[in-house]
Amino acid sequence: MSGQTPSRTVGRSFGPSGHVDDFARRNLPPVEQWPDLLLDRPEFQYPEYLNAAVELTDRIVEKGWGDRIALIGNGRQRTYKELADWSNRLAHALVENYGVKPGNRVLIRSGNNPALVAAWLAATKAGAVVVNTMPMLRAGELGKIVDKAEIALALTDSRIADELVACAKTSRFLKQVVNFDGTSNHDAELDRVALNKPVRFDAVRTGRDDVALLGFTSGTTGEPKATMHFHRDLMIIADGYAKEVLNITEDDVFVGSPPLAFTFGLGGLAIFPLRFGATATLLENASPPEMVKIIETYKATICFTSPTAYRAMMAAMDNGADLSSLRIAVSAGETLPAPVFESWTRKTGRTILDGIGSTELLHIFITNRVGDAEAGTTGHPVTGYEARIVDDDMNELPAGTIGKLAVRGPTGCRYLADARQSNYVRDGWNLTGDTFVRDATGRLSFVARSDDMIVSSGYNIAGPEVEAALLSHPAVAECGVVGAPDEARGMIVKAYVVLAGGAAADAALTQALQDHVKQTIAPYKYPRAIEYVAQLPKTETGKLRRFALRQMAAGTSAPPSVAAE
Repeated sequence: MSGQTPSRTVGRSFGPSGHVDDFARRNLPPVEQWPDLLLDRPEFQYPEYLNAAVELTDRIVEKGWGDRIALIGNGRQRTYKELADWSNRLAHALVENYGVKPGNRVLIRSGNNPALVAAWLAATKAGAVVVNTMPMLRAGELGKIVDKAEIALALTDSRIADELVACAKTSRFLKQVVNFDGTSNHDAELDRVALNKPVRFDAVRTGRDDVALLGFTSGTTGEPKATMHFHRDLMIIADGYAKEVLNITEDDVFVGSPPLAFTFGLGGLAIFPLRFGATATLLENASPPEMVKIIETYKATICFTSPTAYRAMMAAMDNGADLSSLRIAVSAGETLPAPVFESWTRKTGRTILDGIGSTELLHIFITNRVGDAEAGTTGHPVTGYEARIVDDDMNELPAGTIGKLAVRGPTGCRYLADARQSNYVRDGWNLTGDTFVRDATGRLSFVARSDDMIVSSGYNIAGPEVEAALLSHPAVAECGVVGAPDEARGMIVKAYVVLAGGAAADAALTQALQDHVKQTIAPYKYPRAIEYVAQLPKTETGKLRRFALRQMAAGTSAPPSVAAE
């Protein structure tokens, strides 16, 4: 019920800080607006002073694993010793040549490559608060981030420096834009400055409760939101989800598509492998064919990507691709349709794990598990997290009743100076904006984003459920389902469909797809309108942009159609 006091330890206090610049701590929300942070588990106990970058590099070398391969990218392999030395040289340069003080915000802009990881680690060792950004952002978008976080120094891959340079010309905060060589040939300013620096660096003694990372939320319209994550948070997602669910060992090799600029990618392709002495392969162009090449070449064992990419990888298997080295496939970013789950399991004989996370909570907090995964479900909370299905008044709903997902655990939402904190956190719980249902065994299933429910003639219809039904038809390669305005019904279900090769977009297929949906799920949920398109609008992480589809359905914008309804 609303307002219950948790029986577990709630962490809402600060430890000591190593920051000289107190901007981040000053701009945290008041502690009474934080979610309950459940930190009593033994695996989440860390010393008062903790530097996450040291734990991910120098500590691994101290274990005697310095010769193990840490990173593969741009045609080179880097050992843990090389990565530790590289990041330490860069940290010296940041402090001694560019004046970085503990607590300063440092923006980094790059595609997925080893140089980005080295720069992130270096800035973290120097005590900076890192803001990783997407390489496709333009000067105006970067300016909003710079202004929100009051960033004075930006590091950028020299190949994509122009937009940051343009941003700096009009920014009242951004004073320096320093290039590094994303190809790892060390032929840019930062690399040259760092080249003769010592390979040992006394990292700043940051507090475990010092902010290490600002994650700007994806898909934001208007004013961006920055989520604030402590050094201990970066360790928690590895020592929790990655250790429990993925059971990572030093022999694992990671591959994936999510950008490191997003916390899903930073966790899955940097923090997780580095925490356990494993290997991360990094692709600037992480298309399914490129990921297949990496899997075949380096015998990758753990993959992070989207359901759409897994469908493409299965098609590659039909043409002889060998993905047998993969022991776990992690799907997140959007719900995993049951047909994709079933096809992957049947074709590979291995587990594909659906999971849900958010930038606010840093990474995945509900997931299926190896040996306990069911098609069309998301699973159970990661150890240390709790989940409830609640109504608008925060009352817990019984099993089988659809409601809002509320979560709490060792990580939680803390927005940087943002009144929207009270929208996300209520009564100590994080309200993720997702609609879920819980069965009698406690297994949780995603229904829709809370704003993706379609109300048609009084029926509540979840777009993802209709999408899953459509995807089970062989003529459908991809689809997106939203509500379209309708005078008689208020809304109708409308599907945007990308066809598989050889399928003809005509009235006969439309009727066949509608009949197929009626036979697969409740007939009232079928799409009364189907539009065939060449492609679906997506974010840079491959997530379907439902907001754009809703605009199309409302007639305020148009997709690239290949046929009419």
